[in-house]
Amino acid sequence: MQRTKSAYAAAGVDIGAKMAALAAVRGMVRATATPAALSDIGLFGGLFAAPGKGKVLVASTDGVGTKLKVAALAGVHTTVGRDIVNHCVNDILVQGAMPLFFLDYIGSSTFMPAVFRDVLAGLCRACRENHCALLGGETAEMPGLYPPGEYDLVGTIVGVADRQDIITGRAVRPGDVIVGLPSTGLHTNGYSLARKVVFEQAGLGIRDRIPGTRRTVADALLAVHRSYLRPVARVMRRVRIRAMAHITGGGFPDNIPRVLPDDCVAVVDRGTWRVPALFRFIQDRGAVDRDEMYRVFNMGIGYVLIVRRNDADRAAAILRAAGQPSRVMGRIEKGRRGVILAN
Repeated sequence: MQRTKSAYAAAGVDIGAKMAALAAVRGMVRATATPAALSDIGLFGGLFAAPGKGKVLVASTDGVGTKLKVAALAGVHTTVGRDIVNHCVNDILVQGAMPLFFLDYIGSSTFMPAVFRDVLAGLCRACRENHCALLGGETAEMPGLYPPGEYDLVGTIVGVADRQDIITGRAVRPGDVIVGLPSTGLHTNGYSLARKVVFEQAGLGIRDRIPGTRRTVADALLAVHRSYLRPVARVMRRVRIRAMAHITGGGFPDNIPRVLPDDCVAVVDRGTWRVPALFRFIQDRGAVDRDEMYRVFNMGIGYVLIVRRNDADRAAAILRAAGQPSRVMGRIEKGRRGVILAN
């Protein structure tokens, strides 16, 4: 007997297809479980054992933004899940927190099982790599709200830190140095401008090569947002880090001041690293002002640490041993809180 399609499915929301897809990925999600994860997916709320006395929970929520439009154009959906987990991990790492669990939201016009599985595969991979349980989430079908074939992806992370070890930036002093860690590319910010320059102004297609590089547009724009958890955690165990900043939306001028005292200014020496070709291409073809580039994009530096000058070499050695390149890219001076982009 042929199954009659439900009225809801005819209206664009197929509950049966979504539930079947959730059942299919249950094992994949279960593989992210950590010892403190007390529940499987499917409950109204995920369960996680509360940390011990003197601990502080640190949480953050963010999205992948219009990088998702590039994923849809390329037909590649295995990387964006990694992007959002790594982005959120870095956000709470700034305060010295280690990830505990993650929750995701995927919204689309109609449920796309293959896309859903690819996104979840990326989420699960990144959660395993960051020792973070994927505790649950929401998958929503909303015809008319999202364009057909596209979707939104948002994530929430909860981590933990010892109250006495939380990094606030209050310890930053003039004379400290800024250590920069390279990015893998745009990470998850600036895609509205990047897409306009690459696709509209430069007229490139998704499989075309970015001038000045050996990478296609798809490879360059979908490069996975790097997690800095492992190398930075090693530094935290052996060096007192004064402050850290994740270089995301707002670039250098908006992110570094968030962790500075009122009487300290960060002087970033732009001559200490070579800006990757992708950023130079966007700046040149888009006729984008240089200072605006440093506010929209990370310009090749995805994360910064602020340490005492005497600790800079030690921090660099620890990072190097962890396979993480770094460079001293600036200093802290006395002045009004902000950032000076020098050179």
